[in-house]
Amino acid sequence: MARPRSFDEAAVLRAARDQFWEHGYAGTKVDDIAAATGLGKGSLYGAFGDKHALYLRVYDYYCTESTDGVRRQLEGPDETAHRRLGDHVRAIAESVAVDRERRGCLIAKGAAECSEHDEAVAARTGRAFRDLHDSLTACIAGAQRAGDIDPGPDPAHLAGLVLAVLRGLEALGKGGVEPDGIRAIAETALAVLPKP
Repeated sequence: MARPRSFDEAAVLRAARDQFWEHGYAGTKVDDIAAATGLGKGSLYGAFGDKHALYLRVYDYYCTESTDGVRRQLEGPDETAHRRLGDHVRAIAESVAVDRERRGCLIAKGAAECSEHDEAVAARTGRAFRDLHDSLTACIAGAQRAGDIDPGPDPAHLAGLVLAVLRGLEALGKGGVEPDGIRAIAETALAVLPKP
């Protein structure tokens, strides 16, 4: 009979996530994760497998939390869709603007570092971007039905533009663009959405 685990799995995953987020996949050593979690390497391997398996677990959890959070922020009645979209874009811009450590988004970090040579990370990243795109598309379509955005353009195309701006803001923030510049780009992106 297997012994029950004597550690908080969610806390261990959060601590491992923070190591990967700060140092990247390649820059994180299992010893670093063991020190951050308080678990020995044997316990980590026994519970989560090797470093790659642990990274995929952390990355999947982060992607799921992020995309579910965005979906919840953007879903709702058509009458408030435009406001929700604006609130979301501004919130992302603000989180980038105040990110003094330039930590950025773990999805963007994982995509940049690992997707080219890691099929599992590439697949999970692609699914996260599709989920984000779907949430933005639904919100924009609602704003079009409410008469706040021109109903002519394909909402999926507009969602792709917004998603590209949001991902780009994160890259610009990591590159040191000033907070006011980040905020101005977000406002410009919202302003260029076609009015009815």
